[in-house]
Amino acid sequence: MSSEERPLSGARLRLHEIVFEADTRAGRLFDVALIFMILASILAVMLESVGWIQARYGAWLRTVEWVFTVAFSVEYGLRLYSVRQPRRYATSFFGIVDLLAVLPSYLSLFFAGAHTLLLIRGLRLLRIFRVLKLAHYLGEADELLLALRASRPKITVFLMTVTTVASIVGALMYLIEGEETGFDSIPAGMYWAIVTMTTVGFGDIAPQSAMGRLLATALMLLGYGIIAIPTGVVTSEIVRAGFERARRQGISTQACPGCSAEGHDLDARHCKYCGERL
Repeated sequence: MSSEERPLSGARLRLHEIVFEADTRAGRLFDVALIFMILASILAVMLESVGWIQARYGAWLRTVEWVFTVAFSVEYGLRLYSVRQPRRYATSFFGIVDLLAVLPSYLSLFFAGAHTLLLIRGLRLLRIFRVLKLAHYLGEADELLLALRASRPKITVFLMTVTTVASIVGALMYLIEGEETGFDSIPAGMYWAIVTMTTVGFGDIAPQSAMGRLLATALMLLGYGIIAIPTGVVTSEIVRAGFERARRQGISTQACPGCSAEGHDLDARHCKYCGERL
């Protein structure tokens, strides 16, 4: 039996309860300490971007960042060690976020300024829902995720349609206005069309001819209708996901010891992703 097939036991099982679970005192203290460390590391990165603070305390802040980076690197290694299927954890959402939380510091050794990407550590604060036992928020997040997944085909068709319209209108504006008014290429016309349809209206490019303004007016009116489409699609899927979730009892805060997945039903006895016993 391979290491990925044997259930966790002994030190690894205890370590899993600490780093992944929030049901025990040790696990809760670990997660609370982790949250404070994440907040402190984000604050350090933000302060370093302020000119006078960086000039006066830059070296100290960089040292603090590396201390947090080493701590998070050790934590990431412990998470890989304490699950039966480390590959499943490494490719999960939180696994990727945990990895990205430490990579910028190491990349900064080769690319100047890369450490500013450490703000991605803020995504790790999503674990606060499990730590504070806010299971109903996990259920709401699961409902929203289901709605977004169900909306994907319709949204894809919508985006393809918008791109097609932007291409056609961009080409027309390139022919009508020309380089004199800033429409020096079809991509520039497409950029203007997208900005106009979304009612952003930067104003850096604007039609000057009567024909161009007429086309712009039609595109603006079309934009109002286009904006409402994705909102309606996602809203309808959220309502449908709500009805589906109403049939379920709720969401547990327990993490799978095999693949670290969360979001199981309260009465679940096995992981719905890998089959590991909870």
